Parts: sequence; C-alpha cells; structure tokens
Amino acid sequence: MGLERKALLRAAPAHTVHYERRRPEETILHGLVREHLETFLAQVEARTGTGVPGFVKDEFEAFLECGVLAHGFLRVRCAECAHEKLVAFSCKRRGFCPSCGARRMAESAAYLVDRVIPRVPVRQWVLSFPIALRILFAAQPELLTPVLRIVHRVIARFLLGQAGLGRATADTGAVTLIQRFGSAANLNIHLHCLVLDGVYRRGAGEPVFRQARAPTRDELQELLGKIITRLLKRLTRSGHLLEEEGMTYLAELDPDDPLTPLQAASCTYRIALGPRAGQKVLSLRTVPGRDDKATSALCAEAHGFSLHAGVRCGADQRKQLERLCRYITRPAIANARLGCNAKGEVVLQLKSPWRDGTTHLRLSPLEFMQRLAALVPRPRLHLIRFHGVLAPHAGLRAAIVPGTLEKASEPAHEPAHAAARLSWARLLKRVFDIDIEHCPACGGTLKIIAAIEEPAVIVRILTHLGLPARAPPRSPARLPQLFQAA
Repeated sequence: MGLERKALLRAAPAHTVHYERRRPEETILHGLVREHLETFLAQVEARTGTGVPGFVKDEFEAFLECGVLAHGFLRVRCAECAHEKLVAFSCKRRGFCPSCGARRMAESAAYLVDRVIPRVPVRQWVLSFPIALRILFAAQPELLTPVLRIVHRVIARFLLGQAGLGRATADTGAVTLIQRFGSAANLNIHLHCLVLDGVYRRGAGEPVFRQARAPTRDELQELLGKIITRLLKRLTRSGHLLEEEGMTYLAELDPDDPLTPLQAASCTYRIALGPRAGQKVLSLRTVPGRDDKATSALCAEAHGFSLHAGVRCGADQRKQLERLCRYITRPAIANARLGCNAKGEVVLQLKSPWRDGTTHLRLSPLEFMQRLAALVPRPRLHLIRFHGVLAPHAGLRAAIVPGTLEKASEPAHEPAHAAARLSWARLLKRVFDIDIEHCPACGGTLKIIAAIEEPAVIVRILTHLGLPARAPPRSPARLPQLFQAA
C-alpha cells in the first residue's frame, strides 16, 4: 500500500498542462529579423553615415539568440525517473521580443498586485500626448520625469480637495506605466497611471483610507487643462518648446541622432527610409468605417491631448486589477498578429479596427524593421514609476503595501521570506497554469543540473539528441535594396 500511495503522489495530474519549449526560429518575426537585419543596418548607415546606436543593434542581436538552443541552454532533470528537457536562454530585453515581453508583463503585474498596490479602489488615468510631444519624449525620455511630477500633483490635489484634506495631513499614491507603442507597432508614448481612488490620512495610529467619488466630465476637462498649461510652461521654460507670435512649436531635435527620423516616422505612421520615404503606411480596410466618434463619458480632449479615467477596479477586484496591469505592460509585438502575404510584405493585424475600418497594415520587411528599431527604449530608462505613498521612500508605504500584510495568506509550501521577483516556473503556473516544476512522465520534481554555454558541448549534446546544433543562418546585406534606400 505504501508503494502504491507513493506512486500516486508522484503521478502527474491528468489535467495539468506541461511546458513545451518554444521555437522562436520558426516564427515570422524571427525570420524577418534574421533575413533583413544586415540590410537594414547597412541602409541606416548609408543614410546617416553612423548607423543605428549600439543599444538598438544589441537588441536585435540578443533577440536572434533568444530561445535558440544553439546559443546555450539549461539541462533540467527529474530526480525520480531521470527524464530530461532542455530550456534555452532568454534575451530579457525590453524592445520587441514577444516572449521576454510576455514574461515581464506577467512578472510586473504580479509584483504590483502582490507587493505594491494596497487593497483599496484603483482608477486608471490615461494621458495621451500630441504627436509632436511623442517625438520629443522619444528623443529625450528624461523629460518624462518632470511631466510625471506635474500629472501626479494635479490628480493628487484633485483627490485631496474631494476629501477636504491638505497635503500636510493626507496623500494618495500612484503607479505610472510608460507605454511606448500603439496597436500598429508604432511609437506612441503615453501614460497609464494606476491611482489609488482616494487618499490616506495620516494620524497617530494606522493610516486611514478615504475613498473619492468619480470625477465628472467637466472636472476631467478642467484637470486636463491644468496639466496642459503646466506641462507647456515647463517645456517652454526649458527651451524644448518655442513661442513665436502666439504659436508654440517644437524646438529642433538633434539632427545627428540616427534614431530621430525612425522615431518621427513611427509616431506619424509614415516610412522613414527607402523608396517610399515620407509616405503613409499602406492599410487594409476590411470592415465598414464608423462615422460617429465614440467617446467615453469620462474622457476629455484638448489640443491633441486626451485624459481618460473611465476604468476602475474595486478593492476586492484583485484579479481584474492584475489583468489591467498585464494589459498595460503587454509586449509591443504579438506573433499571432504578424503575417506575410504572397508579395513578401509584412501584414500586421490591428488589435481592434480603426474608425475608418482599417484592420491590417502592410509594410515591406525593411519598413517593418524601421518600426522595430524605433520601439527599442534607451538604456536605463525606467518604464514603471511610483508616486506619493507608493514611492520607495514614502513614510506611509510600509504600513499600506500588501507585501508584508499578506505573507500569512501565502501557500504553505512557499517560504514566508520569498523574494518579490517570481520565478519563471511560478509565473507560468500563475498565468497559464503550465507546470514546469514537475516531470510530465512521472510527476517527480525537476531540477536544474547544468548550464551549457560552451559551443563545443552545445554542439555535442544537440547532435546526440538529433536537434539542430547551429543557429539559423542570417542573410547578408542585399545591395540592390541598399542602393534603392540610398
């Protein structure tokens, strides 16, 4: 009976979904980058004389190695039946890799819900900018820091006014996620602010949360007006915006930055380089257009800016809040929405049809590569910011964040001192219900036994297993296309 019980405990549940290695080299995105990277790099160098910045080139190089066994892997073995599997290394980049972007999405959402955002109502405030400011913030992302300060102060003072309290006695908190892309894989820098829908009042004891009512449409319009006035004043004072004869326009950006034309074209849905430079991206309209402009009751627009505050999660809606966080932190490119037509053009399916009925965009491979390069963020650019009582050194933070308050409710098999960063195995289990920690053959525990990085050892193991021992080859630069681009 003891042996039978042990066998049952080790048996993998029939309903459990087990992990299967992804094969990025078989995807359309990987094939496009592999086929056209060298031509694209030569095209930019021919146009600018310097080529793309090093961090952009590194992004492409790392993406081509991500998930490919020929560039190294972990050996994972079951302690019970000796079943083995190989797990390829990831690039862990922030630009356009769908796999690493999906992991960062799940990890960030889990961290915010489990360790940062307290169990109080949360409202999402989305601020979009005019195209000129999107180009400016892409070229000089450090300007987002004072902009975020302005936005948070305006919203915080509104919530304090509703509560009848001052900054000396109360404050709210927020997490801002800087999203850098639109559904068309275009560069579109805008802000998603998850703001506590109320304020915490300081006192001798525990801080007390006072909930706020939803803003009216008129109040939202007034708040947007304040944000625009202060933001334009700040950028004008710093010399990034110029005023002449009552008109405000963007100061000239660095002409020597090779990314500037790529970013500007991506922001305006145009082509930066090649025979179609300056033209709009080709689109396919497969559904009827909409004449009416559907606008939410909690949305304000002015001078190319928009402020939306219609999405709210209640204190007990933690799963909905995590889904919202995943949506905000999702990767820019989804393999499922990428295809190629008979002409070899890239066909990108939009997440939702545009008002004119557009459902797909058509780009040449090199035009698509330009879009990918524009999406790569500069190094050391923090895309998640914390404000108010949720700021890292805020006095009230330790008393309200759930990180220390919910350890008692964690599963018994997890240590109480578990790190805030979730392991890859726990993320797969949490998001997709995929079990990577147990053997699919017997249910035993899988453990890492080696990290294989030496090229000779990689070739020997993969050859023995009948797997490709060499990475898919990259195509050299194509001179005819290069001459057309120049």
